Amino acid sequence: MNSFQMAWRSVIRKPIKSILLFLVVFIISLFFLSGMASRNASIATQNKTKQAVGAGFLMEANEANKHNRADEILAKKDDGEEGNFDGVNVEKIETEYGTSWRVWYDNSFQTLLINDIEKIAAVFGISQYNITTAVTAVNPVNFSRIEDDDVDQSSDLLCVSLIGNKDMELDANVLSGNVTIRDGRMITEEDSDVCVISEELAEKNNLSVGDRIQLNDRHDVVHAAVFEAEIVGIYMVQQKMTPAMSGDTYRSENIIFTDLGFPEKAEGSTSGALYEKAYFKVADVDQYDEVKKAIQKVEIGWERYDLIDNNGNIDTMSQNFNDLENVSLILVLVVAGASLIILFLVFVFWMKGRVQEIGILLALGTPKIKILGQILLEAFMIAAAAVVLSFTAAPAASKITADYFVEQQVQQADEQSVLEEGKVAKSAEDSEETVTGVSVAVTPELMIYDWLGVAVLVMVSVGAAGILIARKNPKDIFSEIN
Repeated sequence: MNSFQMAWRSVIRKPIKSILLFLVVFIISLFFLSGMASRNASIATQNKTKQAVGAGFLMEANEANKHNRADEILAKKDDGEEGNFDGVNVEKIETEYGTSWRVWYDNSFQTLLINDIEKIAAVFGISQYNITTAVTAVNPVNFSRIEDDDVDQSSDLLCVSLIGNKDMELDANVLSGNVTIRDGRMITEEDSDVCVISEELAEKNNLSVGDRIQLNDRHDVVHAAVFEAEIVGIYMVQQKMTPAMSGDTYRSENIIFTDLGFPEKAEGSTSGALYEKAYFKVADVDQYDEVKKAIQKVEIGWERYDLIDNNGNIDTMSQNFNDLENVSLILVLVVAGASLIILFLVFVFWMKGRVQEIGILLALGTPKIKILGQILLEAFMIAAAAVVLSFTAAPAASKITADYFVEQQVQQADEQSVLEEGKVAKSAEDSEETVTGVSVAVTPELMIYDWLGVAVLVMVSVGAAGILIARKNPKDIFSEIN
């Protein structure tokens, strides 16, 4: 009779103990898979203020990642040190109330990376793409902006707002149908130093297509270089565009669309452009889901971004959803530690129930290592069946685990928001983000890691429990039996 036959007979001879080990390993494997899958979960959220329009995808910077990167940079600097640290600026300010610190980001730190945008644009199925700059406040030089005469302007920047586009036809305001051209045309990729102004701004300043307006850096309106932009179009709106912030600087009538490179020049930026959004148009609507999967496979630093589909749904990686990755890792570590203890006790129970059998084998001259090997083989046979069965239940268990973790994270974020209410400045319109689903995948790679983890736990547990037997000789074992 070979070892496998002996192991199988031993397994079926004592079904209660075999079933006990089977259930323990099954649960351990299930927890391992759930924890590992949750670490790689994708969180689908819906943001009511960031709707992509049409058959396309909108990419924006992930705010949580931006703050995490800034924290990592600031943690490396010396206490009390001022200056620019990889795009994060730190300045000490002395006030009558004491010392305070001002922290702000350069454009180079916040911007979407042009190389990443171009990689996505190259995906098969993407027909066109657009890049949009952040709303940029600049000083109007040779024209007047629209103002509310009944509002105190002392706290306003007294500026107009520029929005640069690679291709204005793909700007979100145009795609939605809210912005249309009254006179002239839209801005194209080939244009440089051009703009499209509102009909209100044109009427107030008696401007028309072909005229040129002048703008410069708002921080030094007297000495800053003046840049000219030719008016190639005049637009009108169905509804006023939502302002980026409060004040007449950002009101709908004072928004000027320009070519992609103009806002950077007009604001006098020394840290490059600030690309806030990238829109990718899908050529064939029927291939929408396939294109989305292809985009998600592009090798870029996805932790920096949110990818928003045409329903306003955001796919963000789990590491960006607060501490989901860390919580999942803790689950895996706790399961590993608890499993080692439980399996050790199970195998001690196994061996104590087989003391007589072990004693007889030792008396017949069977090496202790062979006896332990036989027990290990039995354990592996049961564990293999338990692990394979756990693979079928893992997707559902992983989904439940990830949903629970995300729910806890959302609750924690809501509680934190309540605590910080009134303590932090907010933009004119808050970004309301709602979790609409959690996607987890139990991949073949995770299954391999799970099997290896269970195998190591079984080997260590059998070895640790076997020490209790290996230290004894047959005479001692038979004495215990008597």
